[in-house]
Amino acid sequence: MEPIELDGSQGEGGGQILRSALSLSMITGKPFVIERIRARRARPGLLRQHITAVLAAAEISQAQLSGAELGSSTLRFQPGPVRGGEYRFAIGSAGSCTLVLQTLLPALWFADAPSRVSIRGGTHNQAAPTADFLIHSWLPLMRRMGVHDTLTLLRHGFYPAGGGEIEACIEPVGALRPLVLDAPGELVSMQARVLLAGVAGDVARRELGRLRERLGPLEGRIEALPACEGPGNVLSVERTHAGLSLLFTAIGTKGVSAEKVADQASEAVLRHARSGAAVEEYLADQLVLPMALAGGGRFSTSTLSSHLRTQCAVIGRFLGVDFTFTPMQGVVVVGVGELAG
Repeated sequence: MEPIELDGSQGEGGGQILRSALSLSMITGKPFVIERIRARRARPGLLRQHITAVLAAAEISQAQLSGAELGSSTLRFQPGPVRGGEYRFAIGSAGSCTLVLQTLLPALWFADAPSRVSIRGGTHNQAAPTADFLIHSWLPLMRRMGVHDTLTLLRHGFYPAGGGEIEACIEPVGALRPLVLDAPGELVSMQARVLLAGVAGDVARRELGRLRERLGPLEGRIEALPACEGPGNVLSVERTHAGLSLLFTAIGTKGVSAEKVADQASEAVLRHARSGAAVEEYLADQLVLPMALAGGGRFSTSTLSSHLRTQCAVIGRFLGVDFTFTPMQGVVVVGVGELAG
């Protein structure tokens, strides 16, 4: 079988092209070659977390590959059958556990047996879905589609120390069900949580205070983690609607005030709430692949990002699924497969 040829500089030109290609290659059995990997990033080519994803995918699918080296801009991947089992992977840095995990989960839904996967590295990273996002926002929607996974955060890991761990237990699924999310539904509750590890408690109090100034009264709690897991600071706001939960996260970094961290989170909440869309920008990215595997789906989102368009383009190369993007009253309705159009 001739490999599918992918350009890693396509669209937003990031690592998602590689991760989606790995997932879809394992599921379909179609080999691929990708060139110019992450060409639009400040540090192009494969980084440690990408290599971990590649080697993990190769292990669970008994794949043949070449180019899995630090800095490599070209990778060839030819999968074999996906095997369930016990797997443990370590990134060896604060690279994102969740991005590696999301590479493996779709393939393991179609494995020959249940799996348990443990990944060590960063669990709360900039520019990556946090472990909390997967557990509280993404996984409940996957369960509505027929997935029976459980995800457990065993230890938090922040940049630059890493050292976090997340564990997934995966049951194979016979088939995924289409999912429709046209509107968010009634808002049931809104809560804030601050994680602190090796950071002064005053930071959390200032973040919650500023958040309430911007969003109004809301329940907030502070969770102090062992100092050895830090330094780390994460502020999240969970909006629970009838039918889905949306998580908005800002990660504290050195030199950024608590007030600015709270502003980042509150601005994301307000921007999405004003739109009236069901799904925020980052959850949208994570829904199109399982919807395509289900043969259909639809959701409204506030932003049609380059990242989302690139994700859909890669999925189309492997599955031949159609996507539509329809502007409608301030939102974009994304249709997938049988619900496209």
